[in-house]
Amino acid sequence: MVGDVSWDLPDPFTVELAVDPSHIDRLGHVNHAVYLQWCEQCAWEHAESVGAGFDCWKSLDRGMIVREARLEYLAAALEGDTLLVSNWIVVNDGRLRARRQFQIVRPRDGATLLRGELDYVCVQISTGKPRRIPNEFMAAYPILPSVREALDSGR
Repeated sequence: MVGDVSWDLPDPFTVELAVDPSHIDRLGHVNHAVYLQWCEQCAWEHAESVGAGFDCWKSLDRGMIVREARLEYLAAALEGDTLLVSNWIVVNDGRLRARRQFQIVRPRDGATLLRGELDYVCVQISTGKPRRIPNEFMAAYPILPSVREALDSGR
């Protein structure tokens, strides 16, 4: 629990954002596609924070591309809401694949609005072909010990 937020896993990487009018659809709430954009934004900010952002990708000619996305929408976000978008590395097989788990929370009431997972495959950027995850990505994207312990204990 961080403040009034109960995270699914410990030690999340978190970005804060505000819902603005461009995020709202005809139904008066945040459009479903925006949540995926926010997850991607969180993933990129995390990558940059650990030194494995796009400059690193370009220099290695390697990148992690989304293979599959699973998003569970639990409650609506509205214009003016402040949200926390968090992620954890939950799989890094050291070969081709990695997975991030996401949780979007509205801190004012502690509501979890979304839970999701994005599965990634490492590719050579210049060819688009799958390639082994480089050591630099292994070092930058580990499964944190606290997260591993929580996953192993079924939390």
